[in-house]
Amino acid sequence: MGERVVVALGGNALGDTLPEQMRAVQQTARAIADLIEDGHEVVITHGNGPQVGMIQNAMAGLTRLDPQRYIPCPLSVCVAMSQGYIGYDLQNALREELLNRGIRRGVATVLTQVEVDPADPAFDAPSKPIGAFMTREEAQRLVRERGYRVMEDAGRGFRRVVASPRPQAIVEIDTIAALVDSDHVVVACGGGGIPVFRTGAHHLKGAAAVIDKDFAASCLARQLGAGWLILLTAVDRVALHFGTPQAQWLSTLSPGEAQRYIEAGEFAPGSMLPKVQAAVEFVRSGPGRRALITHLEKARQGIAGRTGTLICENA
Repeated sequence: MGERVVVALGGNALGDTLPEQMRAVQQTARAIADLIEDGHEVVITHGNGPQVGMIQNAMAGLTRLDPQRYIPCPLSVCVAMSQGYIGYDLQNALREELLNRGIRRGVATVLTQVEVDPADPAFDAPSKPIGAFMTREEAQRLVRERGYRVMEDAGRGFRRVVASPRPQAIVEIDTIAALVDSDHVVVACGGGGIPVFRTGAHHLKGAAAVIDKDFAASCLARQLGAGWLILLTAVDRVALHFGTPQAQWLSTLSPGEAQRYIEAGEFAPGSMLPKVQAAVEFVRSGPGRRALITHLEKARQGIAGRTGTLICENA
């Protein structure tokens, strides 16, 4: 009998441009269809780094053409746009792959809001660069006129930086759960979700922030009562001393071991670190929960114990 599985797709699952994305999702759909064919209930999350950057650049270009008419597009709206068009490609590719295998299963994308805490310390120290490169003059104007925070990025110019707060709750969780319960495959929390916070009564306001997709996937998996969180990336396993001749590839990790390696600085920020942190968070959230970090094409083998890094209490 299959289990409920949340799959977080890494950047290699989507490509960097529209043509690359259309090709990449075909391969991604095959890997996900393997899990569905094995009887699992699957919910998919994904990143949106290149895609939301393209949208921001396009909207910024529109603003430059006519700044009186077109105000800068809020980041939360750009994330929503990216969820829509990535979900469109994913759900079509997956629907086609499932039908080719004789599997009739609904596939749906849910534009997903994720609640964050406006008091999160991340808002006091924005660190996530987004959008187009700017000259010093353009950056100073946006600081002056719109209160943006900016930073110089590796000598290539200035970019806006935003906060990366931790997700607190999935707003559309009941909708996602109802779809999963009715035998649908769901694409949700794209790009970490649209970050929102409550402003009084029932109103949700978009936040100028980017939520890490791995933490959003962990939050989604916990709220859905999933048994597995699968974090797909470009390598088969997690490694200590990655990128050196002393690299040590890990097949299993307990949450305690993983935490010690985190504190020792073994994992790169913005790369493997959030994946291991999200995995530990999920495993510790309830009995019997397991997390797997492995290559996009190895998810089926990973669940079967043949590859990947398994994080679980009894490792």
